[in-house]
Amino acid sequence: MSDTTTIAEDLGSDAVLVRQAGQDDLEAVAGLFDGYRVFYKKDTDLEGARQFVADRLENQDSVIFLAEDDGGIPLGFTQLYPLFSSVRMQPIWLLNDLYVAPGMRKRGVGHALMRRAQEFAAKTGAAGLELATAVDNESAKSLYHDLGWELDTEFHHYSYTVR
Repeated sequence: MSDTTTIAEDLGSDAVLVRQAGQDDLEAVAGLFDGYRVFYKKDTDLEGARQFVADRLENQDSVIFLAEDDGGIPLGFTQLYPLFSSVRMQPIWLLNDLYVAPGMRKRGVGHALMRRAQEFAAKTGAAGLELATAVDNESAKSLYHDLGWELDTEFHHYSYTVR
């Protein structure tokens, strides 16, 4: 699943580089991943985040894109999981995680990460990408709309929690 393409986007006076994360990026991604979980009201757990990300990278069961500034400072990440659409008989990607560090929001980092995910889906022959977000996450919903994503009004999505 490796895709080593790097994209660069000009954010006015700043630049953001988006590339696929590897083992050497564990600490950067784990810190961002912990922040992502805290955003969704989970307790901070940097060691758990580190282990979870390490497992994903080692098992290659997800694709993680890391956004950095031109000095290598981590700005955000997105994580994709492979799925299949039986109806379309094609692979699709679940964009499960998208996170931008609080100080870098509203600067185009999320946009760059989402564009990279879209390019990756096309390059891998996927039918598309799917995602879910909190109903009150207005900034994320605005980003998705701006990038051409469509809100599903045809299907109800359910979840089941194993206790």
